[in-house]
Amino acid sequence: MGGSRVQVNKPHKSRFSSKSSRNIHRISSKDRSAVAKTERNVAKGARAARIQRSKMIRDQKRAALLKEKRELSGSRTPPRVIVLFGLSASVNLDSLAEDLLSSLSTEGSVVVSNTVSSSEYRTRTTILKAPHGDLLSCMEMAKVADLMAFVASASSFCEESDSDYIDSFGNQCLSVFRSLGLPSTVVFIRDLPAELKQKHELKKMCTSSLAPEFPEDCKFYPADTKDELHKFLWLFKEQRLKVPHWRTQRPYIMSQKVDVESEGGNSGKCTLLLIGYLRVKNLSVNQLVHVSGAGDFQLSKIEILKDPFPLNSRKKHDSMDSDEVHDIEVIGSLAPDPLKQEPLLVENIPDPLSGEQTWPTEAEMAEADREQKQKKMRKRTLPRGTSEYQAAWIVDDIDEEDSDGDDEDDDGMVLDEKENELPGQEGNKYLDFDGDEASLRLGDSEEETDTDSVMMEADNLTREKIIDELKEIKEAHAEDEEFPDEIDTPLDVPARKRFAKYRGLKSFRTSSWDTKESLPKDYARIFAFDNFKRTQKHVLAKALEMEQENRDDCVAVGSYVRLHIMEVPIDVASKLCVLAKTVPVASCGLLQHESKISVLHFSVKKHEAYDAPIKSKEELIFHTGFRQFIGRPVFSSEFINTDKNKMERFLHAGRFSIASIYAPISFPPLPLIVLKRAGEGAAPSVTAVGSLKTIDADRIILKRVILTGYPQRVSKRKASVKHMFYNPEDVRWFKPVEVYTKGGLRGRIKEPVGTHGAMKCLLNGVLEQRDTVCMNLYKRAYPKWPSHFFPLAEN
Repeated sequence: MGGSRVQVNKPHKSRFSSKSSRNIHRISSKDRSAVAKTERNVAKGARAARIQRSKMIRDQKRAALLKEKRELSGSRTPPRVIVLFGLSASVNLDSLAEDLLSSLSTEGSVVVSNTVSSSEYRTRTTILKAPHGDLLSCMEMAKVADLMAFVASASSFCEESDSDYIDSFGNQCLSVFRSLGLPSTVVFIRDLPAELKQKHELKKMCTSSLAPEFPEDCKFYPADTKDELHKFLWLFKEQRLKVPHWRTQRPYIMSQKVDVESEGGNSGKCTLLLIGYLRVKNLSVNQLVHVSGAGDFQLSKIEILKDPFPLNSRKKHDSMDSDEVHDIEVIGSLAPDPLKQEPLLVENIPDPLSGEQTWPTEAEMAEADREQKQKKMRKRTLPRGTSEYQAAWIVDDIDEEDSDGDDEDDDGMVLDEKENELPGQEGNKYLDFDGDEASLRLGDSEEETDTDSVMMEADNLTREKIIDELKEIKEAHAEDEEFPDEIDTPLDVPARKRFAKYRGLKSFRTSSWDTKESLPKDYARIFAFDNFKRTQKHVLAKALEMEQENRDDCVAVGSYVRLHIMEVPIDVASKLCVLAKTVPVASCGLLQHESKISVLHFSVKKHEAYDAPIKSKEELIFHTGFRQFIGRPVFSSEFINTDKNKMERFLHAGRFSIASIYAPISFPPLPLIVLKRAGEGAAPSVTAVGSLKTIDADRIILKRVILTGYPQRVSKRKASVKHMFYNPEDVRWFKPVEVYTKGGLRGRIKEPVGTHGAMKCLLNGVLEQRDTVCMNLYKRAYPKWPSHFFPLAEN
């Protein structure tokens, strides 16, 4: 390297570079040992705590698993329910059910019930056969099934279906079962050949064809011989069954017998008796119960009966003897406490004095004075008869230079102050946007020619001429009919009366809408939550606390009980007795508040097998968990960034919508199956599936209508528009509402022209003659109150 530079290194700085700093950090040997010992103990203690915690978790899991295995073969566990479902009509379920029951029962015994207590397999099992073709019965059985056993025939061939072994009804039920939530599943393959090679090949072919339709953990079993059924039963008794989450939240009973006990003093009412095993959770006699299809009721008594199917390996005689099955022995009885029993509240009883004006407080009066001073500082010209709430909707930035011909005494249409967001406005060079506050620049141009005075004065139009001209224009614009909300203004009714309940919105996303304004009378009959999530958390915590406590008013899980359900209508009870002969009647305990009526919102999707249109406010049957009720929903689309949602007149296929109904409260998560009756006596068909989303009485659903007009004469940014209104008073009434075109222009109404409802509009761009002028109007939509809430209560 050139130059005379001398290398200079950075001096090294040691920790104890001098004698004075050498002893600064030195501590005594006693203190040093204490610090080292403490640090060593801290590290050792943390590691020991982690090890101990891991060991405790392993022990808890091992104890829970051991307890579950003991309960599988214990007498306190209710019988497991196996539902046999034939994937095609050619499957013979009767022979398979007889083979299973005979394999579970003692040799030489006669099976007189579908429930068997097997000492060999140390298990109790109930076998149910789902009737092929009866959708409602199959759904009710799937709700209580612990194991869904799908049965396929190797010799069947279904041409109308994609699969060779599943027919159209089987495919429909499979989609419904998936929506409800499938429990543990197996597939039985019947009618296999006796020759081993052919049997193996045919079983492999059937398995590969059916495997995509079922969960990955689903096992396939040949089920022709007793040895094959014995192999299945031996694995079944040790199997850990999974159930849908919604079935673990509430206690329920699958009735084995339904009876009626008349009430002497109450005409038209009776006491319904349901006998069966209590499942999942403890049931309190003070709880309300729901009988599927019948409604919500109170309990008058719960009787604990002797178990007719005990597990006793030392018992030599047949446990399924008919004398023991029919003899009922009462072990204990529980009666409700009138002070603790939950009341049966369905509808709210409105207080006629609840709307009375109360005397304001000093703070409220001071706040009102401050608001009044702020209003006085800002002078506004308002239409005659405008209230303070309506004044908040009136536009302030009306161009004064274009309102020379306005009449200040004209009645006005309420309108929000914020900016509108209209379809088709992207890429328009006449719009000047700045974030959410877009400015619409309107004004008279010096180059524009004023031809308003000669537009409609000479036209002497009759009613027939107007209809013919409107029809001709509609046909010319048929290919541009993009908006399904377009409606025609009636000729015989003024538009200000026909659309009196509607209002204009400057912005669907940001404009305010009072949730308590102009509510219907039905809203006085419902209950609403201040904070739904907090209430649900409190209710579930209360239910868990009742489950963990050893309370005197509760019946333990697995008990064989008889529920006395009081004040059931006699006609409903008689229908249940007839129904119980073919389908098990399910009854579930209700959580707090679940009998009260509110506004429920479901996320629904139209079923792919249903082709007919589903219109808003049609009467539909909603199956939500164990409960089923009638609803007349209003459909709406859901928007994320706004508190308002647009109503849909029909449920569209291929996407999810929100269905809002008046119905008893239920706490999610719960699956939903929507059925619809085609006619009197016809079996209902599946129309939609989904789940319960939330409960909210303040959810705003807006119905939109679009009034359309057609340009008659155009002069650059000015245009004469007709066929939107048919008298000048309507033009003045709707004058504050902004208009737009399908071509993306925006503007406003300037003044009426002539006597037949034509109007001069001022736009922010040059209007084409073929374009269409539109006006959006909105009103809040509500679901319809059904005539009855439960299907069996129908007269």
